[in-house]
Amino acid sequence: MINANGFLPEDRRPVVRRGARSEEGSCRHLLVWEAGPGWRMVSSAVLGGGIGERGWVVNAQVRPGYDRLDPDRHLAELAWAEGLRGPGVGLMTAAEVDDCTWGEDGGAVAVVTTGIGVPTWAAAPPAEPALPALPAVPAPARYVPGTINILAVVPAPVTDAGLVNLLATATEAKVQALLDAGYDCSGTPSDAVCVAVRTPDGPRAADPFGGPRSLWGARLARAVHRAVVEGAHRDRERRAQRPGAPHPRPVADCLRENVLATGRRTG
Repeated sequence: MINANGFLPEDRRPVVRRGARSEEGSCRHLLVWEAGPGWRMVSSAVLGGGIGERGWVVNAQVRPGYDRLDPDRHLAELAWAEGLRGPGVGLMTAAEVDDCTWGEDGGAVAVVTTGIGVPTWAAAPPAEPALPALPAVPAPARYVPGTINILAVVPAPVTDAGLVNLLATATEAKVQALLDAGYDCSGTPSDAVCVAVRTPDGPRAADPFGGPRSLWGARLARAVHRAVVEGAHRDRERRAQRPGAPHPRPVADCLRENVLATGRRTG
């Protein structure tokens, strides 16, 4: 199932497509993984967070300064418009989902969208503002969106305790990646993670472990680390450039059948 380079055959990897919709006068993209039945997920997402059976994951790009007070409902509407039914997970970001990166190690796959507009340390001193003010510059000249969203997929059954541990391991790998990429932070205030494993079924025992020295924890950590390092470098490059003007509605080129077939794999 896994080749000599530690990669899954292309037809065994998750298929993550890119969709698009018109919203507030601009075309906005979103990533969609239609996992189907047989997956158990743990997530900190605003929609479908917690732990349980989930059949899909959406990572939707929204405008900078997003201020809706019902993001869960908004994500549910987007999922419905994409034809997704049943329980799933919805993530949200103002970062460029088009520039997602992904890493793979021993069958574990991580898909990451990276925006480090508000870098922060989790244990910042109380006197430090949670959202420091940005310099007053014209909006078109500065790219400020943030949020690091991670979708990590393990093609094996894992117990709920091991699944929670995998989420912690993915977060640890993200922090390590940011430091290795030259950032002085543990993430942004709005980061989210979703980890998916196969639902235990039949005689195959569920792995009880998910720490960084367990079989799947180590593989997941390396996949996440590679994807976040590349995403952090790409985000730094975007911030050095003037952002392009958005187009008002979706066009044929907005859609992709599988971003993992054409995106930036690291590993």
